[in-house]
Amino acid sequence: MDLRDSKSRLILIVAALGAALVIAVASCGGGGGDEGNEDDGASETSQETEDGGDSGDDEQTDDAEPGEGEAGAVLAEVTGEQDITLTITSAERQTGGFLTIEGTIHNGGGENWGTAAWAGDERELAGNDFSMAGATLTAREEGKRYLILRDTEGRCLCTGFGLQIEAGDTMSWFAQFPEPDPGTTEVDFQIGQMPPATIEIR
Repeated sequence: MDLRDSKSRLILIVAALGAALVIAVASCGGGGGDEGNEDDGASETSQETEDGGDSGDDEQTDDAEPGEGEAGAVLAEVTGEQDITLTITSAERQTGGFLTIEGTIHNGGGENWGTAAWAGDERELAGNDFSMAGATLTAREEGKRYLILRDTEGRCLCTGFGLQIEAGDTMSWFAQFPEPDPGTTEVDFQIGQMPPATIEIR
């Protein structure tokens, strides 16, 4: 009785091992090919991206063309007074009949710098102190000079800098003016004792 049981158990074990071996061979034969194909596809996709063939980012980069009025573009740059560099990066006509000028000021001197003279000679703007309040636009095509826009209390629609710009610092600024005539394509921006900066507008 024990001998028969032992034989039965041995037969069951051998059958189980055989079935497991068949399953293992089938898995190795089919799975290896699939994995290889998947790797090949991933490699091709990676190569196409590196070559710039199918990258969505590359298409956006190709379409983006820098132009006037875009952030980061330099429309004009002048240096004057105490190693102060004034850069204009944007000049845009906007709804409402005004022109917004934007840019940066860099203090390239060895000392902190600030001046209330940039508020201009107008008594109404004197309270703006060190700011872009005294900036003007000259449209030579029209023979006109445009002054900064201000509210009813004499506060300019422009950037105020506080007391000083520290040595080596760069600050962003904006200034708003009445919009020049539609046919005007060029204006001179000027403030304080800085040289005029000629910019094109659309």
